[in-house]
Amino acid sequence: MSRFVVIGERIHCISPVIRKAMDEMDPEPILKRAKEQIAAGATYIDVNIGPAESNGPELMKWAVQLIQSECDNVALALDTANKKAIEAGISVYNDVNGKPLVNSADAGDRREYLDLAAANGAACICLCSAGAVPGSVEEIQGFCMDLLEHGLMLGMEPTDMWMDPLFLVAKGMQDKQQQIFDAIKFFTENGLNSTGGLSNVSNGMPKELRTKMDCAMIAMAMSQGLTSAIINPNDKNMMDMIKSCDILKDRYMYADSYLDL
Repeated sequence: MSRFVVIGERIHCISPVIRKAMDEMDPEPILKRAKEQIAAGATYIDVNIGPAESNGPELMKWAVQLIQSECDNVALALDTANKKAIEAGISVYNDVNGKPLVNSADAGDRREYLDLAAANGAACICLCSAGAVPGSVEEIQGFCMDLLEHGLMLGMEPTDMWMDPLFLVAKGMQDKQQQIFDAIKFFTENGLNSTGGLSNVSNGMPKELRTKMDCAMIAMAMSQGLTSAIINPNDKNMMDMIKSCDILKDRYMYADSYLDL
């Protein structure tokens, strides 16, 4: 990767507006959020349909075709616990702007999602955990190498496995933050892409603190080589921080107008 890859998180079934739109297959709220995130600088759009046990394949196909047809085949992360829904989404996916991104495998019960990605020519977010919070950076490294080896055996390219160190709530898990930075540094030193739900870090904080904490985390994580994050791209402070860090990492040429690019 060159510039930092922003995965927009705002099409999520936990939102009442999006939940209603998915239940009714109403395109307007979903397209509105997709277009807002793309305009704000998102590279990928995460499409989280939840478990979708009754109509997962139908719903994911509809969402993929809707967003890509109206948004110039924007790259998508397919986010659901329903494997058949992910396969259905991939079956209608246009990869001209990036492979589908399966969200996500782990080193425990969700290992088979890596198999799914490999079988369908997709990239995959690999959560370096086996279901519980890792106890140390060494444990994260072990899960990373386990997932990497498994993916390589399936014929995947290392860069198609986006390693997730598991971003944790700072409020109450302050002592775990350094292991996240150390894990990202390990991924970087091994030439691996990395990502994760960065806004988890500020969960539970007062609203006025969340952007400040998220911006601090993205800057510190990017200094260790983080290549991507799942965030709200409509948070201008966050996007300005990412663009500024990209400049300082010499990912593109400085201009006084760089925040407008």
